[in-house]
Amino acid sequence: MLHTQNDTTMTCPCGSNKPFAFCCEPAIEGHKPAKTAEALMRSRYTAFALGAVDYLINTTAEEHRNPDDAELISEQIKVTTWTGLKIVSTENGGSGDDQGTVEFIARFETDDQTGELCEKSNFRKENNHWYYVDGEVEIRNG
Repeated sequence: MLHTQNDTTMTCPCGSNKPFAFCCEPAIEGHKPAKTAEALMRSRYTAFALGAVDYLINTTAEEHRNPDDAELISEQIKVTTWTGLKIVSTENGGSGDDQGTVEFIARFETDDQTGELCEKSNFRKENNHWYYVDGEVEIRNG
C-alpha cells in the first residue's frame, strides 16, 4: 500500500486533482488496470513520484525490460523529486485502441538540478492492459 487506508483525501500526484485512492492507486496496486494510454502514463508518473518500482517494471513492454531495471529505477527515485505533470497531447490510446501516444512534460528536482523531462511516449495494449513501449525524451534545465 502506498498510503494509509485512512487517508482518502491525498490528491493524486498525476495532476488530475482527484483523490489518489480514486485515480492512480487502483492501477498501481493492481486492482484495476489503466483504461487508456494517458491513464497509464499518469499512473507511471505517480509510480515514479511515490516509488512503486514493481509497477513501473510491470507496465513496461516486456521486450524493453532489463534485469537491472529495478536497481536503476530505485536509484532514480532516491535522487529525484517529481514536482508536476502536464499532458501536452494524446493521439489514440483510448479504450478501443491498441496503440497510443502521449506527449507530456514532467517537472523534477534533484540535489543539483531543476528541470523538465519532455517526452513523447508510445504505448501498446495487450490483453486489455496498457504498456509503455518507448519514447522520445528531452531534458530541459529549469
